[in-house]
Amino acid sequence: MSEVSVFATAGLPTVTDLAASLRGMAAGAGSGSVLLKMAKNGDWIFGSDQTTVEPNAEWAINPFSFIHGYIAWGDGEVLGEAMGPIARPKPEVGEAPAAAKRGWEDQVGLSVKCVSGADEGMEARFTVTSVGGKKAVQAVALAIAAQVEVDSTNPVPVVVLRKGHYQHKSYGRIYTPEFEVVRWIAMDGRAPAQAAKDDTLPTSPPPAEAAATPQATRRRVV
Repeated sequence: MSEVSVFATAGLPTVTDLAASLRGMAAGAGSGSVLLKMAKNGDWIFGSDQTTVEPNAEWAINPFSFIHGYIAWGDGEVLGEAMGPIARPKPEVGEAPAAAKRGWEDQVGLSVKCVSGADEGMEARFTVTSVGGKKAVQAVALAIAAQVEVDSTNPVPVVVLRKGHYQHKSYGRIYTPEFEVVRWIAMDGRAPAQAAKDDTLPTSPPPAEAAATPQATRRRVV
C-alpha cells in the first residue's frame, strides 16, 4: 500500500493538535468525490448508482476531515447544508427552509479513501444525522485522539466498514454503521514497520565501506 499517497498535509495543523478537537465530538453529540452511506438493509453503498461496497475492503479515514454542522432535508432532497471543520464552532444558520421536514438537523461526517480491492484509490465522504451513525463517527474520532496521544506519527486508522443493529419497537431492526479499525498508518500511507525501516536505511555507503570496495577490487585484479 506504500504506493498510495493517502492524504496530503499541506496547510493542515499538526497531528498532535487533533486529540482535543476530536475529543470534542463526544460532548457535542474535506469532501470526497462520492457519497458513502449505509442503506436501510445494512449495506454500505456509494455513488449515485448506489454501488455496494466490496466486502472486507479497507478504507483509510483522514483524521483531518471530521466535520460537523447542520442539514435540512425535504422530500428526499437536501434543501440546505452548513458544515465546517470539527476544530471550529458549528456554522451559524438562520431559519430552516419552509419545506424542511425536520428543520435543521445535527450532522457529522468524515472523509475516507479506499486502500484495497477493486475500489482502491477512490475517495468518499460520509455524513450522517442518525444517533447510531453519529455514535460511530464519534467512536472512531475518539480512537484517533487516543492514538495520536500515543503515536502521532501514525494517526490514520485503516478500517473495514461493518454494521450493527438494534430493534426498534415500531420500525423493527435498524442497522447502524460501524468502523472496525484493523491497523494504523502514517499520513503518506506507510505502515509503522515500513516507515521505521525506511527511516533507518542509509542514503549512501559509509566512507570506510566506500573506500574498501575499490581496494578489494584492485587486490583481485593483481
